[in-house]
Amino acid sequence: MSDITPRIDFDKELAGLFDLHGRTACISGGYGGIGEAIAWGLAQRGASVAVSGRDVKKAQALADALNAAGHVAIGLAMDAHDVADIRRCLDEAAERLGGIDVLMNCVGMQREERLLEVTEAAYDEVVAVNLKAAMFQAQAAARHQVAAAEAGRRGAKQVHLLSVRAQLGLRGRGYSAYCSTKGGLVMLIRQHALELASHGITVNGVAPTVVRTEMARHWLENPATRAQITERIPLGRVADPRDVVGAALFLCSPASDFVTGQVIYVDGGITASQ
Repeated sequence: MSDITPRIDFDKELAGLFDLHGRTACISGGYGGIGEAIAWGLAQRGASVAVSGRDVKKAQALADALNAAGHVAIGLAMDAHDVADIRRCLDEAAERLGGIDVLMNCVGMQREERLLEVTEAAYDEVVAVNLKAAMFQAQAAARHQVAAAEAGRRGAKQVHLLSVRAQLGLRGRGYSAYCSTKGGLVMLIRQHALELASHGITVNGVAPTVVRTEMARHWLENPATRAQITERIPLGRVADPRDVVGAALFLCSPASDFVTGQVIYVDGGITASQ
């Protein structure tokens, strides 16, 4: 019986597992604390990146910093509340960079309201930004990625930033909108993974716990809530942006070519213990 184990050129194949030279990436919400770190991580591995968000000045400032460091980057405006603007942004990114090999969706928001006080307007906005915008970013990117695959350029990636709240509720806080949209995004990832698999496109998610960014300031500057958070995390600390970058780079790179429809929980062990 012949050996069925494939022969691997270790020097070439393994060395390129995280190589993104010649690839293009669109990072929506890319100038936030986590998005900025991911943008640098992708650029440092050779990707040309489009940073997008509602504040085009912040997006362009990050692009300028990346370009000054020797990378290739552009800044684009994108209003996640507006499907037409999402499509325009992704089309512009594809045109200016020569395609979209990687969609890294870091868009997200929260309007904290307890169940008995939830307003329709606040709930609708969280759904629009956290779930609807993810749907139509994925669609806009997929149109370019499917066309590229049909032309022979396979291996595109879509990655969405979630939260442990995709799997766990939060006791004592008003998180109906946030938890339901992040949970819905898990199923959107799974469905898109199945629909795009035949084109060689993978779809996955990264779900961190509290990360040391501006968004978490109100948790971490309060001694009581900071103590509650760190006590709940088995590794005994909150995440840093670099903790999320590692998982994102894996899912955006050739190293994850056989991983799709999955969510990596970057949570210090919370979901293993609850």
